Amino acid sequence: MPVDRDVYPEPPTKTPIRENLSGLPNPNILIQKVFFYAVDRPVTIFHDWIERQRASRKIYYYHRVFQRVPDLSQCLEDDLFCQYEAEMQWKRDLKVDSEILKIMRERYTACIKREGYSSAQNCAELKEEYAQASRGYKARYEYLGANGNARKCLMKQKERMIEERKAAKAAQA
Repeated sequence: MPVDRDVYPEPPTKTPIRENLSGLPNPNILIQKVFFYAVDRPVTIFHDWIERQRASRKIYYYHRVFQRVPDLSQCLEDDLFCQYEAEMQWKRDLKVDSEILKIMRERYTACIKREGYSSAQNCAELKEEYAQASRGYKARYEYLGANGNARKCLMKQKERMIEERKAAKAAQA
């Protein structure tokens, strides 16, 4: 799985690299080398040996793909199985939407850290995308509470649609 840095490479920084002007060796480099040879290398060798042992009986992990089910509004009143499936679909959608929002927030904050003083200009597009996604997420999931479910979300959507119709009628008149 590619890391976000592999897909979106970071542009080179324009900050100059500090050079060591004194003739003394850097103690941090010495500590890093001692740690590498005393701790990291033996652990890595042991880990590689374990991985070679496990390679003969490889375990495959697959991403589970769920089929989309009808929305709660399409279920009959007495169809409990359909309502349960719609509820589970809503919970999966909530998790996916929250992860999408989290990734967008991380990209935006990384852009702000990378760009520094010129972040307002260079990160404006990411900021607008994040703001739009955040508005959509809040419109759907905000104020549902800890016990939010598909039925409450559907009722919230229905109330929002009724308010929009009332506002459109008031604008026409």
